[in-house]
Amino acid sequence: MLFLQLVLLAVLLPPGDNKDDFQELVSFQIIQISSFYNNSWVQSLCSGWLGELQTHEWDGNCGNTIFLWPWSKGNFSNKEWMEVERLIRMFFTGIPRAFHNHASQWQLEYPFELQIAGGCELHFGGASVGFLRIAYQGSDFLSLQDTSWLPSPKGGSRAQQVSKLFNLDTVFLRIKHRMVTDTCPRFLLSLLDAGKADLQQQVQPEAWLSSGPSSGPGRLMLICHVSGFHPKPIWVMWMKGEQGHPGTQQSDVLPNADGTWYLRKSLDVETSKTAGLSCRVRHSSLGGQDIILSWERHSSMGWIFLAVIVPLVLLAGLAFWLRKLWIHSELPRTLLPLE
Repeated sequence: MLFLQLVLLAVLLPPGDNKDDFQELVSFQIIQISSFYNNSWVQSLCSGWLGELQTHEWDGNCGNTIFLWPWSKGNFSNKEWMEVERLIRMFFTGIPRAFHNHASQWQLEYPFELQIAGGCELHFGGASVGFLRIAYQGSDFLSLQDTSWLPSPKGGSRAQQVSKLFNLDTVFLRIKHRMVTDTCPRFLLSLLDAGKADLQQQVQPEAWLSSGPSSGPGRLMLICHVSGFHPKPIWVMWMKGEQGHPGTQQSDVLPNADGTWYLRKSLDVETSKTAGLSCRVRHSSLGGQDIILSWERHSSMGWIFLAVIVPLVLLAGLAFWLRKLWIHSELPRTLLPLE
């Protein structure tokens, strides 16, 4: 079964030019955030994520499922999905309920927040790994390891109390373990297969250069912008000749509103050492043809732009001044009385 999963994963993942640059961990997880305002008011938000793409959300306190994509059910039948939905509801309502019922015993102070993340990960060449983690007030609290809950050191004695109670329900533990190690990987592969038309969409990046605020006299901040690309894995580097420049700094890869991605890479260099610098962009949509932007060419284009625009602006200003002068000279004639 694992071998078949990995073969299918290799087919469904978007191709890349360099396996170290482009192959990423693929995961599906459900995230629940429960806010406990007092002993009678708890509000939960639940969402499902394929990697960084949201595929599901649940209304109310993790009630009915809302499918955000036509393929969000994967290739599961209605019967299979109803069983999955039942297990999801059981997990993601049972844990907050336990915290609510034992708030006084565990000395939980209102208001507090509980975060739960459960799902699985697949990687080409590796095994599928299931996980179920609980955080309390933003810090690690419990995690499911095989068929038992383990307290986090950050959780202190409170986490040890909770894990002891949760580990008493051995039937529930076995169901959870099967859910994250068997059902979840099958559903993840089903999502990848059903949504491959969207997930494997290739959109070529656009790239341009600019300068930013310098760090000091005699220095220049070079910025390489890359935007509008899909899928997310990309390789961008400032180059000195054919070698990557060690001073390259990368921003976070940020989403655009249309589902594509944006990033920028900056380089702080001495102004006298910009010769031979270029920004190279490698992406699976480019078919092996890298985008290479030379800083020298960018700089010369900037001077050409100034050489063209500045005279045009001056000529426009001169024409405006002459027109204004001509209007003022004609104005007295229009005021002479008619004979």
